Amino acid sequence: MKKNQDYFDILRAIQKKPETTQREMAEQLGYSLGKLNYCLKALNKKRLIKTKNFKKNPNKLDYIYLLTPKGISLKIKLTLNYMKKISKEYDELKQDLKSNNKINTQ
Repeated sequence: MKKNQDYFDILRAIQKKPETTQREMAEQLGYSLGKLNYCLKALNKKRLIKTKNFKKNPNKLDYIYLLTPKGISLKIKLTLNYMKKISKEYDELKQDLKSNNKINTQ
């Protein structure tokens, strides 16, 4: 599911660098700023992340994004599902290669 992949990518980016700006994160992930903002709001609404305000300087308000325990649990679940999927694809590819090898040696 594409949405789960998007959420996983965002949770991973937040965990790596919570102080990143939305613009930087959108660029890093290859998302439009609108898509990232929409996803961040959805993750916040589901209580998977927290958004905290902090002031870098008196003229500018910035945010820091933090994973909640629920967000960390979802990230782990999505990681495990991804690893299972990749492992299954690897096993299928390995089997295909074995089958093709047998055909080519005959």
